[in-house]
Amino acid sequence: MIVIRGGSVFTPDGIVTADVVVDGDRVVSVGDPPPPTALIEIDATGCWVGPGLVDLHVHLREPGQEWKEDIASGSRAAAAGGFTAVVAMPNTVPVIDEGHRARFVGERGLKVGLCDVVPAGALTLGREGQHLAHLDELIEAGARIFTDDGDTLVDAGLLRRAMEYLAGRDCVIAQHAEDPGLAEDGHMHGGSVSSRLGMRGLPALAEETIVARDLALVELTGAPYHVQHVSTAGTVELIRQAKGAGLPVTAEVAPHHLVFDHREVESMDPNFKMYPPLRTPDDVAELRKAVLDGTIDAVATDHAPHADHEQEVPFEEAPRGVIGLETAVGATITATDIDQRRFFERLSINPARIARLGEHGVPVTEGSPANLVVIDPTAVWTPERFHSRSQNSPFLGRKLTGKVRATILRGRLTHRETE
Repeated sequence: MIVIRGGSVFTPDGIVTADVVVDGDRVVSVGDPPPPTALIEIDATGCWVGPGLVDLHVHLREPGQEWKEDIASGSRAAAAGGFTAVVAMPNTVPVIDEGHRARFVGERGLKVGLCDVVPAGALTLGREGQHLAHLDELIEAGARIFTDDGDTLVDAGLLRRAMEYLAGRDCVIAQHAEDPGLAEDGHMHGGSVSSRLGMRGLPALAEETIVARDLALVELTGAPYHVQHVSTAGTVELIRQAKGAGLPVTAEVAPHHLVFDHREVESMDPNFKMYPPLRTPDDVAELRKAVLDGTIDAVATDHAPHADHEQEVPFEEAPRGVIGLETAVGATITATDIDQRRFFERLSINPARIARLGEHGVPVTEGSPANLVVIDPTAVWTPERFHSRSQNSPFLGRKLTGKVRATILRGRLTHRETE
């Protein structure tokens, strides 16, 4: 039995200050006097208590690149970050484009047991954009999100067929929106800083043209569509208009796009190289606004581990992507000063709904799943080392506000941190 005492609890009826009692894999009471003793007691005074966080976008590198990360180390990082479920992207080696590979990822996550690892399926075989992947096999193996993440599905005709096929199967197509012609050989945002550095840039248009095209296909097919790692104000406006028209569109933003802008690249630190790249301060301001007003449904880390030796190269030669599971809470609170209700909507409720995860993202009440997180929203801390196998984070040495105190998966404590 676990008792979480005195926290600010996110319930179906709003925020209440209460004790939460967990017995087995369920919450057994909220607010009733708890038993005098418990196997585990957590003092949640001044803390937020809510459903465990759900990350729609992580790269766990297994199978094939376990020297960067594997499902065990990634699960440890996820638990430390407050996550009880993560969606693993399919751009592994080999690609998750067949059912047995998706099953391997899910079963490996269950064996590790620190968070639910849900496989996303590739849209196309080998993520090569030529032929649709084995979609039925992947659905049977538990995939509900389909993406060629890391690459854009450029062929509009093939994307339309995928949308038509998946529209009636309660699945979501997620797009890494980046026109390869416009983005070719770019290493950062195309703007004033790239010009000053003499570095080829990726224009905002590379993202926006793909999203605009895809939204036209959504209108044609009615397929649920999710925009991954939104980075520009123009994309936010496209999504806002699509939602206003009633299209089944959702979107995510990565924490690093809420905190940093393209001026950080002047340091030439490879930890600021990610795709989509860091954009302008105006873009950052619009992304923060979109998180708060609900245009952007979810914060998703795009956790992308790389080994130290891969980072010890010039900026242009460095791999793209940064880790983010353990800093998502602090980065989001620091960047947006978000309130408790919207925080859990963006990092738990909405992501669980998008990923079709019925046992996650459930407000805390009697009988609800004991997938929980305790967060101190005022704790100030500076990241120095991570549970992830890789350490490529732009938040190293950066002061953040907001820290995970405990994570509970199906009634079992998977992470706990004291003051």
